[in-house]
Amino acid sequence: MIFLEDLVVGQRFTAGPTQVTAEAIKGFAAEYDPQPFHLDEVAAAEHPVFAGLAASGWHTAAMAMKMTVQALGHFGWGVVGGGGDLQWVRPVRPGDTLRLSAEVLEIAPSKSKPDRGSVLVRNAVLNQRDEEVQVFTVRLLVPRRAT
Repeated sequence: MIFLEDLVVGQRFTAGPTQVTAEAIKGFAAEYDPQPFHLDEVAAAEHPVFAGLAASGWHTAAMAMKMTVQALGHFGWGVVGGGGDLQWVRPVRPGDTLRLSAEVLEIAPSKSKPDRGSVLVRNAVLNQRDEEVQVFTVRLLVPRRAT
């Protein structure tokens, strides 16, 4: 278990790889984001932004969450987020291999609750070409060691 006192600014955690398939893209989209550019190669090829089958951003976020738990799940209370900034930088395509790189940017003990603090973490999801496809900068709640 990792506590606030165990973390340092600049510390990195990694997870992955996660393979992306056309079947997984279409399956997620059919259930949660049924738009043509996530479901059909022909419609996706004609899309002015995607120009090909692309995973839903929410599918990317879900894959990222699984890798985040793999990388940071040993934080004292698990991965408990307090909000952040989510950016989808480029489309995720069938055949992509994703990995997560998480970096601690800031550590702040709570001023009102001595049993906890927060950690600002930049979670970057990268594809096999080391291109960022998603960036989620999030504040996580982390327990402090009992004194």
